[in-house]
Amino acid sequence: MNIPSAFWLVPVASVAALGMAWFFFRQMMHEEEGTPRMKEIAGHVRRGAMAYLKQQYKVVGAVFVILALVFAFMAYVLHVQNPWVPFAFLTGGLFSGLAGFFGMKTATYASARTANAARQGLNKGLKIAFRSGAVMGLVVVGLGLLDIAIWFLVLSYFYNGDSMALVTITTTMLTFGMGASTQALFARVGGGIYTKAADVGADLVGKVEANIPEDDPRNPATIADNVGDNVGDVAGMGADLYESYCGSILSTAALGATAFALNGEMQLKAVIAPMIIASVGIFLSLLGIFLVRTKEGATMKDLLHSLGLGTNVSAILIAIASFIILYMLQLDNWLGMSFSVVTGLLAGVIIGQGTEYYTSHTYKPTQSIAESSQTGAATVIIKGIGTGMISTMIPVITISVAIIMSYLCANHFDLSMNAESISKGLYGIGIAAVGMLSTLGITLATDAYGPIADNAGGNAEMSELGEEVRHRTDALDALGNTTAATGKGFAIGSAALTALALLASYVEEIKIAMIRAADEGKIFVDNLGETFNPATANMIDYMNFFQVNLMNPKVLVGAFIGGMSAFLFCGLTMGAVGRAAQTMVEEVRRQFREIKGILEGKATPDYGRCVEISTRSAQREMIFPSLLAIIIPIAVGIILGVAGVMGLLVGGLTAGFTLAVFMANAGGAWDNAKKMVEEGNFGGKGSDCHKATIVGDTVGDPFKDTSGPSLNILIKLMSMVSIVMAGLTIAFI
Repeated sequence: MNIPSAFWLVPVASVAALGMAWFFFRQMMHEEEGTPRMKEIAGHVRRGAMAYLKQQYKVVGAVFVILALVFAFMAYVLHVQNPWVPFAFLTGGLFSGLAGFFGMKTATYASARTANAARQGLNKGLKIAFRSGAVMGLVVVGLGLLDIAIWFLVLSYFYNGDSMALVTITTTMLTFGMGASTQALFARVGGGIYTKAADVGADLVGKVEANIPEDDPRNPATIADNVGDNVGDVAGMGADLYESYCGSILSTAALGATAFALNGEMQLKAVIAPMIIASVGIFLSLLGIFLVRTKEGATMKDLLHSLGLGTNVSAILIAIASFIILYMLQLDNWLGMSFSVVTGLLAGVIIGQGTEYYTSHTYKPTQSIAESSQTGAATVIIKGIGTGMISTMIPVITISVAIIMSYLCANHFDLSMNAESISKGLYGIGIAAVGMLSTLGITLATDAYGPIADNAGGNAEMSELGEEVRHRTDALDALGNTTAATGKGFAIGSAALTALALLASYVEEIKIAMIRAADEGKIFVDNLGETFNPATANMIDYMNFFQVNLMNPKVLVGAFIGGMSAFLFCGLTMGAVGRAAQTMVEEVRRQFREIKGILEGKATPDYGRCVEISTRSAQREMIFPSLLAIIIPIAVGIILGVAGVMGLLVGGLTAGFTLAVFMANAGGAWDNAKKMVEEGNFGGKGSDCHKATIVGDTVGDPFKDTSGPSLNILIKLMSMVSIVMAGLTIAFI
């Protein structure tokens, strides 16, 4: 196989991203960490975060070894799996874990430096926090493209000359997405349980019962709360978006290999096109990162404009670059494909703006939640739930329009629904997802910035820095709440497009599994009693063979199970947070009761005990919900077959996407409503309105930081598991 020279931009871009991540990290490390007290607090958080991550990787490592052995047994003994799958699965998990580790290591060093920089000015604090967040963004895209480039070169060497080489290569590469998804789900769920157990304990006992400020050093749970911001919102988020990024590129490459299977030269171009678009996106993200700066005394709108300038410039430039890239590749219908990329980019921008509108306290929805606090906590909760539900409308309509437009642009607006038209349309949906995620380097920087700013505020509070410094860190933290909510909306939107592309990739994997089974002598007979030839059949033939239609009860049952899976998963993770938080609340109350002098500031709380409770709870509670996402698709595949799995994935996607948007936006709105009251509105800190919004924020914590963001991984992991287990599903036909 002659690899085009344009492909080499992929490893070059990955190395450039990792090099710039290292540059930003070293630049941040040269800044002063502050006073001895600031260094001490940062050290506590850093040690707690690393201890948690070490323990989590032990548990996840054991799960990975077991699953890799299962895949090896399927590949080498049962012969229902590609022999490369166990290795691809392990590398996907390893790189996903590395992305989270490097991001969290940077964040734990950056928070005190951000707080110290805020002593000098708002712009310097923003610059350090944002560029430290950029380390996460660049590490994710750099490791993702490096993993893709290595696997593409290795598999191209071994499958050179095979008539179905590119189809086999791309579907095999998809399986490392399962490793990334599995690691990401454990990281998100475990980190989410950890951080919210500590956060709820700190808020309910410290702020509501003891009436002490957030991040007050007298609160025993405050160090665990700051550790949790890093393990959940940084390590978990990095692993999550690493998987989204790789999944969108790989599923699009697999769809390209199928859509252009009859033209070898065009097929190769379609496979590498999403990789090259992502590579150029890295360089344009770097440009956007250098554009982010602000002025002293900046308002929330000024700060949002500063971040928006970087992300919007990057998005506009990648839109222009996509036309040039696809034209130079001379991809069939390059103009339509380019508009599919633009559709994905626009969808990401609209979802981000919609999320900002419903979660920022500069807009009416969050302001009305804060206003409702005048009648108590119950109305805050009711108003927040209602706002979250209404907020699903913009993302759902946006994604729906993006799916239709990217599909039609890619297939010349052909509505005939023949096999070729469908394949090219699905490729357009996949490349729209790549477009949405092409500027992930800077988009993820704005997201990772949030927990760094939050920790900086905590450090400033515990170190008893001046009121002016705390005001600056509060401004950076409030901005972080909005960018985090925007980032979650963006991640969920990209998950919807990626999951749809993975749905089509599942059919291709089924085809390969059936061809493998046919080569070993298995005969497939359709419902009319005629022999079915998997090698010559197209996508419509497969849909007809497996009777994937709404009149098939297997499809309907699968859809119901998929929808239920999203709610079951949320229920389990919310329950886990509740149990862990209850233990934390009891521990904080015990320390206030038994350690004399804590509330007077004369005694030091036992921070280590609270860190230990969060760690133990997270490790114990994360296993069952995470394994459920693996078990359900396997069971449905064995019992209901391909039709049931297709229903499962559609049901999980629709229910999971809508539920995830609702939970992320409701949680973000509650959080910023509390911030609005704390700024002096409706009585300010310590008032009854403040206590009401704290209750709302506490309810919203597991919504936005545990269950909601974990759902987008659940959607993709179920798809990935179905793809990897396609051979086993076919074996039971």
